Amino acid sequence: MSSLKIYLALYKGRRDGTGAQVWAARFSDWLTRVLTRGQYSHCEIAVALDGGQFECYSSSIRDGGVRCKTMPLPAAKWDLIALPERESLAAALQLVWLQTQGRRYDLPGALGVVFKTKQRHERWFCSEWCGQVLGLSEPWRFSPNDLAAVAAALTVSGSLNESETRSKA
Repeated sequence: MSSLKIYLALYKGRRDGTGAQVWAARFSDWLTRVLTRGQYSHCEIAVALDGGQFECYSSSIRDGGVRCKTMPLPAAKWDLIALPERESLAAALQLVWLQTQGRRYDLPGALGVVFKTKQRHERWFCSEWCGQVLGLSEPWRFSPNDLAAVAAALTVSGSLNESETRSKA
């Protein structure tokens, strides 16, 4: 497992297409960026696969909650921050995934990042889920933009707080 290339993937793009659902997604992305004062509206933990594909783990409002799916992450829409190559990170990813897969999306919790309200323990939003994998204490306090800063610091220090990954999940 230690040879896996694992990234924090940060969505900066605009959804393609037309129609009410696309416009709602664009508005949601825009509002997230404005309220969290940054360029990112969503994040994933992404494991590099062959052929430019990634196995992406997160909690997504568009997909209804915690899920894993394989997809490309084109540079025009996604920024990737390489996470420290540690077996403990791969183990934390699998542990959090096994404990939370299929859980519902936590919209009130996501709004709580801005309005400082508590999250619902049985539900997850994207940056909370990714922060849990990274071992952050109280990951419900972090937006995708906050995690970008944290992940950048991790690449410099190379550290992960292993004991925290099991605290909520």
